[in-house]
Amino acid sequence: MKIPLSWLKDHVNITIPIPQLAERLTLAGLEVETIEYIGLPGAELPWDPAKIVVGKLITVQPHPNADRLVLAEVEYGGPETEVVVTGAPSLLDMRGQDDLHLKVAFAMEGARLYDGHAEGQRVIKLKKTKIRGVPSRAMVCSEKELGLSDEQVDIIYLPDDAPVGMPLADYVGDAVLEFDIKGPFGHLESVFGVAREAAALFDVELKRDAIEVLKQRPAELTPTPDFLTLEIPDPDLCPRYTAFLIRGVRVGPSPFWMQQRLLRVGMRPINNIVDTTNYVMLELGQPLHAFDYHVLRAKPVLSDAEGPGEDQPAIIVRRAKPGEQMRTLDGELRTFDGEMLLITDGGGPVAVAGVMGGLDSEVTEATTDILLESANFNFLNIRRTSRLLGLTSEASQRFGRRVDPELTVKAAARAAHLMAELGGGTVAPVAGDMYPGQQPQRALELDPAYAARILGIEPPPAEMARILSSLEFQVSENKDGIFNVTVPSHRLDVTRPIDLVEEIGRIWGYDRFPTTLMQDELPPQRANPRLEGAERVRDILIGCGLDEIITYSMVDIEDEGSLWPQGAPSGPDDYLRVRNPLSAERAYLRQTLLPSSLHTVRENLRFLDRVATFEIGAVYLPVEGQTLPDEPRRLVIVMTGPRETQSWLAGQDRIAVDFYDLKGVAETLLAGLGLEGTFEPGEHPALHPGRCAQLNVGGDVVGVMGELHPVVRESFDLPEQPVCALEFDLDKLLAAWGAPRMMVPLSIHPPVYEDLALVVDEDTPAERVRELITQTGRALVRSVALFDVYRGDQVGAGKKSLAYRLTYQADDRTLTDREVGKLRSKIVRRLERELGATLRSQ
Repeated sequence: MKIPLSWLKDHVNITIPIPQLAERLTLAGLEVETIEYIGLPGAELPWDPAKIVVGKLITVQPHPNADRLVLAEVEYGGPETEVVVTGAPSLLDMRGQDDLHLKVAFAMEGARLYDGHAEGQRVIKLKKTKIRGVPSRAMVCSEKELGLSDEQVDIIYLPDDAPVGMPLADYVGDAVLEFDIKGPFGHLESVFGVAREAAALFDVELKRDAIEVLKQRPAELTPTPDFLTLEIPDPDLCPRYTAFLIRGVRVGPSPFWMQQRLLRVGMRPINNIVDTTNYVMLELGQPLHAFDYHVLRAKPVLSDAEGPGEDQPAIIVRRAKPGEQMRTLDGELRTFDGEMLLITDGGGPVAVAGVMGGLDSEVTEATTDILLESANFNFLNIRRTSRLLGLTSEASQRFGRRVDPELTVKAAARAAHLMAELGGGTVAPVAGDMYPGQQPQRALELDPAYAARILGIEPPPAEMARILSSLEFQVSENKDGIFNVTVPSHRLDVTRPIDLVEEIGRIWGYDRFPTTLMQDELPPQRANPRLEGAERVRDILIGCGLDEIITYSMVDIEDEGSLWPQGAPSGPDDYLRVRNPLSAERAYLRQTLLPSSLHTVRENLRFLDRVATFEIGAVYLPVEGQTLPDEPRRLVIVMTGPRETQSWLAGQDRIAVDFYDLKGVAETLLAGLGLEGTFEPGEHPALHPGRCAQLNVGGDVVGVMGELHPVVRESFDLPEQPVCALEFDLDKLLAAWGAPRMMVPLSIHPPVYEDLALVVDEDTPAERVRELITQTGRALVRSVALFDVYRGDQVGAGKKSLAYRLTYQADDRTLTDREVGKLRSKIVRRLERELGATLRSQ
């Protein structure tokens, strides 16, 4: 949100330097992200006060040697007038005119300006020159030349009351503060809201003219005005609706001051009516909408039996009919569901409530009568509608943060009388106002001693009362010194005494709190194995070179179905559906992390040739007979691309990652956690048959891993290269983590190394062979490592050779050849007996 300082000063007197103002506001919770200076010191191109001033255009004469140039005589406060050669389009039509008295931005010789005819922002310095034979040393400036906009259209015309000779920086210069307001604080989303905070911070008067128009120009409020039929069939979504009628307006450009303020906050001026609705929304925080009154339709005439019809326009605030459509102001045809709120007339939708108006009822140059809408809507419904339609507006952002329902009439009155003033119309003395959702005022009690205890400081009770009163809380003190506080309607966030304490603390100034040390002992530190285990897994995987990702818990159910090439065994009824999804692609709670990770990998492969990611997150499994689902944690890893990064050592033909790279990461993870696990052939519909394994830890199957099935890879639009993935049950994996570990002493006696080649059946897992060797060798076999696998004629069909390197070692002696031979024979006999293995002879 951007606020020009000049606009802020309309509501509160600010005398401190701009950087100090920004710092004080930020410390009070209104974070000022940037300050943009316009024409003032600190701007990219400040306006020299001696060389860029307000000028008065007196005459415009033809150029003697050019048809597209004129000679403009300008009075600028100097001893003589200055004749300027210019080609401004509007001045070409004034050739031969005298006594014009038009106020312009005037730059003299030596002034630094932007080049209005160059792309970008090239700075030039004015100097005396001849243009088609006529000397010229000054310029009447456009917005682009002054840096006010990027478009070179015409020169700037200032208001008639602009003082001739005044430095332009003093008249038009400004500073724009950009705020980042975090949280649902709609009362801060306006110039007046920030001014209220500033008045409290600096203990100065808040000027309330803009919000108290009705005190000077009262209007009769009624739910049945004589110019409109007003109905709210869904008051749960529309607590209040106010409508003012302005007759006899002339639609045209808004004045210079209004256009400049809108431009400085990033809004494009359109006309005096639309600009007024935007201006008041920015000023007071209440979104408004202007309808062409004569385009609005009456309710259909009923039969005589049902009663007379209405001949005046109707406004009906109701839920949309499923599939109902309307073309919004941006020209897009929108389709609504049954929970979206619409503003309709007697013929159908004319606006999406709180989001955007309809194209058919917009204000045009032919409009003469304006129906001005100022309403209050359910903030959650506006958020939902905005997200589902993919339509974000200044209005929807404010309604989404909650707007004070008491503000509708005040803002409408301000805007209606501005429209009448700028458009030459009149405001109807009666206004429509229907308020079915009126809430009682909230009252709280606050003990100053309680506030002092919470804050750790002791502001005087009188200062506490002043702070709250300056924020428009009504404060009275009872005989016990307790404050009775009435909460203003705009503070929808204040519901408890602790909220009042927060207000006192931030306005008092957190920077004024003294630095203190704790006066109590630290609480006992207790372990959190669930959190610590996940952090340990993260550390290990990041050490393996993987990148952590975080994806949405809400997914498209079709993505999870794509993991089952032969058809998913479950349907939508087996998933938890989100009641108000942000979009159709985020309608269900996930039961696996894999699809989201595959989407992330695909997007990153647009820029990278190698991607290795992991994610730790919950899945959501419905439990029969329970409202809440089970939420076990999962770990997913996805790897694809070259095994090595590009380098001169890797060469041109880099090997792609495969199953064994993924298995290496899994083994490193187990080792880092101090766990032992076994890998066995496994199956998973998303993984390639024969290239899939399951991991067992402590007798439980922890998860599966392998190369992605080609059909699944294609369904996720991944390139034709191996994509390896695993998904583990993290809670099962960490169940044994953290248990005491038996430490084995290092032997001082030399080891004995021996290679053992065995012929086994093709379907015999190598891991099973290793387990039997380890079990049989017990304490004397310190390690068993598979170093070769052979299949071929020398071992026969249906067989394979597995070669292991065994390390024998004792703690108390050096093993003899006889001891090693005896143990080897025992190992071979057991392998022959249980697996049918034989020693390989060649």
